[in-house]
Order: sequence, then structure tokens, then C-alpha cells
Amino acid sequence: MIRWFKWAGGALFVASLVYWLSWYLWHLDQTAPAAAFDAAALAFDALLFTIFAAHHSILAREPAKRALMFIPPHLRRSVYVWTASALLIVVCAEWRPIGGTVYHLTGAPAIVCALAQVAGVWLVAQSVSRIDALELAGIRAARKNDGGLQTAGPYGLVRHPLYLGWIVFVFAAPHLTADRLVFAAISSSYLLIAVPWEERSLRQSFGESYVRYEHAVKWRVIPYVY
Repeated sequence: MIRWFKWAGGALFVASLVYWLSWYLWHLDQTAPAAAFDAAALAFDALLFTIFAAHHSILAREPAKRALMFIPPHLRRSVYVWTASALLIVVCAEWRPIGGTVYHLTGAPAIVCALAQVAGVWLVAQSVSRIDALELAGIRAARKNDGGLQTAGPYGLVRHPLYLGWIVFVFAAPHLTADRLVFAAISSSYLLIAVPWEERSLRQSFGESYVRYEHAVKWRVIPYVY
């Protein structure tokens, strides 16, 4: 049953990402006319994503981990994955459309944006390939030693290349609808705000190895900016 629980959580994790991608590519591509500024829809969407984001921030912190001591250690990551995947699906399913288009590029500018999105996906893929995908999905136990600290490849450019790839992808759409812009702004803001807390946890996990890595790779997410 434990093995089934972990693998089912991993399957839900993959399914939630596929669902999110289809939602972003097709559902948020709709160009319904924008009505008067709908502050209620914007507030609802922001709150919806905040709940999803808060789960990532709160459950990854030590106080929350101590509060969840009733969950066996070998199942905590899997429970985290189950919850995060379900919340991501809820964000997509319950998102309230805002409508309207910021811009819709064609020709060469559209090709440039599409190439930027491909570069973002490539950066995400390269970042994920450097870590243990089964560990990320909660199937394999996390490592607590220097062997789990990645510093090569895209991690030599910035300390959080996966976040950089995400930001490039969500902002570089050739057809930037208002919903895509709002989603990109909210999700990217969360990532940038959460980085210091995440790095504090990484220092606790990897100690001086991560401190040395911070000195070696200066930029957190965006080279020469942040």
C-alpha cells in the first residue's frame, strides 16, 4: 500500500502538470472580450493561487514539518506531492477568467517569443534532469548530503534555474492574454518572494556546501538582476 500510495502520488503529480500545461496553452489562449475591470475575479484568482503557493511555503518549513510528525517520515514528501498536485488542479479548474488581450504578436516577433518559450522549457528540463525526478515526485526518499546539491549545468548560471525557465516561459507567450499576464505575474512573484525562505532551508540541509555555492553563483534567479 505504501508503494502504491507513492506511485499514485507521482502519477497525480505528472497529471497535474499535463493538465496545467493544456490549461495554459489552450484555455488561457481564449480571447473573450474584456468587460469592465473585474476586481473580484482578480482578487479571487490571486487568493486561489496564494492558497496553492502557501502550501509550498508552509509545509516546506520546519515548524510545519514538526506539526506533521504524525505522518511517517517516509510518507511526508508523498503527502506533500499529493496535496500540491491537487491544489494545482483546483487552481486551473476554478480560475475565474478576466478576458481581454494585452498583445497578439505575429511574424518575426511571434517567432522570437516562441523561441524564448522553448528556451524556458529547455532550461526547466535541464534543471529537472540534474535532480532526482523520483525524489521530486515523492517516490524516493530525499537525500540529506552533499550528493543531492546540484551546482553544475544550469545551476552554474543561477541558483534556481528552474524558476528562471518558468518565468521566461509564462511571460514570453506571443499571444499574451490578460489571464496569462495575471497568472504569470502572480506565479512569478511568488517564486521570487519564496526564494530566501527556500535558501534558508537549503542551508540547513547542506550547511557550508550551500554557503560556498552561494558565493560561487551570485545570482538567485535572474542574472545581473536578482
